Amino acid sequence: MTLADGQVEETGPVLVTGAGGPAGVSVVQALRRAGERVLAVDCDPGAVGFHLADAWAVVPAANEPGFGDALAAVARTHEVAALVPTVAEELAALVAAEPALRDLGVATWLPPLGAVETCLDKWRFAEVLVDAGVPAPATARRVGGAWQVAGQGEVGGPAEAVPGPWVVKPRAGRGSRDVLVARDEEQLRAALALVPDPIVQHRAPGREFTADLLVGQDGKLCGWAARWRLETRGGISTRGETFEDAAVVEVARAALGAVGHRGPANLQGFADPATGQVLVTEINPRFSGGLPLSLAAGCDLVGEYLRAVRGQPIRPERLRARPGVRMTRYFAEVFEGLAGPSASARGAATGPAEAPS
Repeated sequence: MTLADGQVEETGPVLVTGAGGPAGVSVVQALRRAGERVLAVDCDPGAVGFHLADAWAVVPAANEPGFGDALAAVARTHEVAALVPTVAEELAALVAAEPALRDLGVATWLPPLGAVETCLDKWRFAEVLVDAGVPAPATARRVGGAWQVAGQGEVGGPAEAVPGPWVVKPRAGRGSRDVLVARDEEQLRAALALVPDPIVQHRAPGREFTADLLVGQDGKLCGWAARWRLETRGGISTRGETFEDAAVVEVARAALGAVGHRGPANLQGFADPATGQVLVTEINPRFSGGLPLSLAAGCDLVGEYLRAVRGQPIRPERLRARPGVRMTRYFAEVFEGLAGPSASARGAATGPAEAPS
């Protein structure tokens, strides 16, 4: 832990979950830049974040038996001091494991389970936003032989329920997996046949954005970084630019309040400069894959979240992003099996910390 005078206090490592994903990698790198020791875990033995952390461990997937026990075993072995999760789908299992982790001295701060469940269920999320009066695209789902519109009731068909063009996506899904755009009714029918458990949304007008956010334990929005999604690949922002917009912040504040979220989140939506309208499409109750841009722009979401995990007050003045900062992403490599020091540009893991089988 880095103290106010710049000295580093020796504490146990910070355990980061989901070390193979973009968010996990970004958090591992941010923590190491801040002088923290990092223990990276993932269910994938080839997770790239293992090469960037001080130590690593392979654990079962969160939906498999033994996940909580394995995590506790790793935390005990390495005297872990704090937990930073980066995978939304793991949060329910982490909430279940939280008492055991705290008994081991691991500091945790996890979001309310109800908020997580709402954010992961895109239909439920749309209903909550409509009920709270938060602007969102018209959303419908098939119930038996009819279609139901969030906040309205049943209608005849998807084209009558939601104006086109349309976005068809799974009710539960990640990133851009199985997300299809339909510009006419023929494409809409084809998309509905391909997407599992689909919901249909109006394709919102305007520019797509993401806001990286941190909500305090009291429910107040402590800080944010809004960024245009100039280019995405596989649902991950590869080019972006930070911006300021008071309307985006207020809509984000309302959406987060409607779902009851606490902790880090990323909110996605569309802002239409022609009308000033802001529409929210989803909230992910975790750090985002595009987090490096927000961090580079001066919004220290990782550092301030970790302070809160440790029981220290969040400093809102460190959670404001400078507008006009642009990011372009590129591939980087790590290598294994080479003689001599690690070829990783960011430093390699010191060795495995395998959970007992």
